[in-house]
Amino acid sequence: MADLKYYDVILKPVVTEKSMDMMSDKKYTFLVNPDANKAQIKEAVEKMFDGAKVASVKTMNLNGKQRRRGYTIGETAKKKKAVVFLTEDSKDIEIFNGL
Repeated sequence: MADLKYYDVILKPVVTEKSMDMMSDKKYTFLVNPDANKAQIKEAVEKMFDGAKVASVKTMNLNGKQRRRGYTIGETAKKKKAVVFLTEDSKDIEIFNGL
């Protein structure tokens, strides 16, 4: 497993209708590094966002889709998505405000 720093774990937030609805329940969705585990994701969220206390993390691996260009067949890159559950006394994550 690669030595990941906390700033390499979270790639970008997922902004969809479903993820925006879950924000009211203090659930936030991120695309994360495919090599990251739940403990690293929890540490990264707590260090990057002040006042955020993570209760639990759920992850899902998304395999690459098969794509074709002419005769050549290949696959897109694999992704990993994480849903982070914050505690009730935790502050909200600021990057999602105003969306």
